[in-house]
Amino acid sequence: MYPDHSLMPKEAVHLAALGILAEGARTYADLAAEVRDFISHVMGPNLDIMGTSIQLLSFEGLIAAEPAEEPGRVLPPDTQLAITEAGRAELETLMLASVRTPFNDLNKLVVALKMRLLHLLDDHQRSTQADVITTALRGELARLASLREKRAAEAPADDALVRWLDHDLAQIEDSLRWFAALAPGGSD
Repeated sequence: MYPDHSLMPKEAVHLAALGILAEGARTYADLAAEVRDFISHVMGPNLDIMGTSIQLLSFEGLIAAEPAEEPGRVLPPDTQLAITEAGRAELETLMLASVRTPFNDLNKLVVALKMRLLHLLDDHQRSTQADVITTALRGELARLASLREKRAAEAPADDALVRWLDHDLAQIEDSLRWFAALAPGGSD
């Protein structure tokens, strides 16, 4: 993890793989395909992310073959995999990680994964995650609002950047409302 307890690219892939396995056992080939499909849909093809091997999870004892394979062995595509207890503990750590700003592709992926796997958390943890994401969104809102204010003071009327920032700020405000409603007891 980064010093602010947000996820690195490798950890985002681990979150995806462990979360999917927490929902049920899969073959190695199916797990790799599902992780690749989700990540590609959220952030497009990305060799930095996709180059992270799911097989490392096996070497780290976070996933295991069913039936058990020889430790350290490369997993064939048809190997049935399940999450281990150590994997469940790691999954919880990854799910409860911070969300970093600015909202780049990796951070959008982390939020998407948290939403994809939110059902694996209890009510308190779900509420905490809504707060974590809301805090990150507020930081993003403040950063972009400052830029907008500065640009609006310097730019001619009807400036394209100011209009685009207004659009982006409106999306963030909408997201803040959405996450407020997501928390247990939140309003719609």
